[in-house]
Amino acid sequence: MARQPTGPPPAPAVQRLRIKYAKRGRLRFTSHRDFQRAFERALRRAQVPMAYSAGFSPHPKISYAGAAPTGAASEAEYLEIAVTSRCDPATLARALDSALPVGLDVLEVVEAATPDLAGRLQASVWEIRLPDVSDQAITAAVIAFLAAESVEVERLTKHGMRVFDARGAVLALSVTPAPEQAAEPDSSAACAILHVVVRHTTPAVRPDDVLAGLRRVADLAPPTPALVVRLAQGPLDVQGGAVTDPLTPDRDAAATAGAAEPTRAGSAAT
Repeated sequence: MARQPTGPPPAPAVQRLRIKYAKRGRLRFTSHRDFQRAFERALRRAQVPMAYSAGFSPHPKISYAGAAPTGAASEAEYLEIAVTSRCDPATLARALDSALPVGLDVLEVVEAATPDLAGRLQASVWEIRLPDVSDQAITAAVIAFLAAESVEVERLTKHGMRVFDARGAVLALSVTPAPEQAAEPDSSAACAILHVVVRHTTPAVRPDDVLAGLRRVADLAPPTPALVVRLAQGPLDVQGGAVTDPLTPDRDAAATAGAAEPTRAGSAAT
């Protein structure tokens, strides 16, 4: 007979909360595993009443979705937690943000009112800054990339070298004018900025795969590492090509529930 853990079973989850956070500055170099450790420490510091799994090695019920690759900053990362007693989302957001290191910033917490957050993360919007690359050079590479039916690139994965098409997942790719900045010692240097909308596919096409594709079709080899930021991720409007906010259904459900509360309270009083 299989051994069974001793002691009482873990307390059941009574609420699920979805958290939007940013990864900024030097913290963009943290791996997903590093972030997991930092986030679990923040949960303990903030005294969040986490729900735990059963078994001999209980772990907090946290679901991570669509994490950005190491080295990329992001303004739109998401995860979901389960708790054993109800928490106010705004209060939890402040407590967690204070407990996390600077550069890992909680932007919003909402109560989960709809299923499948991960299923809503269908596409991402990326900004790729290429120092020391002129707009003329990047524009020619973008035209060649978009004109290609497919652009095969290679990436080393845990299963070995894999070859896949980077073009098919790219829904939009354009050159964005660099913003005007105050004069600095290196302000004369060129900096091309790409705006990319990528559909989430298997295997996932990442910003470095897009850059590999530009190198393949136009021999574009930036002399300086790219600065990559995810600006958004969420549901894809196929007709318009826009990436929308994945937390909107949860906010709408909370607003509807909040508007209905006075009516219920009034009925009870009557």
